[in-house]
Amino acid sequence: MRPIFFTFLLIFTSFFSCTDTKSQMIDKTTVKELDLDRYLGTWYEIARFPHSFEKGLVGVTATYSKRPDGKIKVLNQGRKESLDGEISVAEGKAKIPDLSKPANLKVAFFWIFYAEYNVLELDENYQHVLIGSSSDKYLWILSRSPQMDEATYQSLVENARQRGYDVSKLVKVPQQEK
Repeated sequence: MRPIFFTFLLIFTSFFSCTDTKSQMIDKTTVKELDLDRYLGTWYEIARFPHSFEKGLVGVTATYSKRPDGKIKVLNQGRKESLDGEISVAEGKAKIPDLSKPANLKVAFFWIFYAEYNVLELDENYQHVLIGSSSDKYLWILSRSPQMDEATYQSLVENARQRGYDVSKLVKVPQQEK
């Protein structure tokens, strides 16, 4: 019985002590200042890394607003498979755990399970943003308008590449013309 217990303990300990060395190579430095009131409102998803919870969604938006409890309401919407497709909605909440680091948010769409939402790049007019997380598997480019000029897009892609992200995984998200 004892060898099985120690084998299990060794496997369990090694599983939770492993770190993803590639994620450690990602520069997760966030912007120094974030004016939450200016950040609130609707953002259009211009590009993202593919992941299961947005699979097949186009025309995706994220709308942020204040909640009475001081947290931030997060309303993500997209259309399934086409810009005329059925609307898919996910509502969550966000918080800023450390006010001295306002660009390091935590977002939850399921009960109390929060994930990092890091504002990596943000233009001074709050018109486009690069979002990452604690993992190199998540990256978003968002804009205040459904289209982004190519120079701005390429600049954000280059910033992500310089931070260590594999930008070849970025997928542009079809959006309605405004």
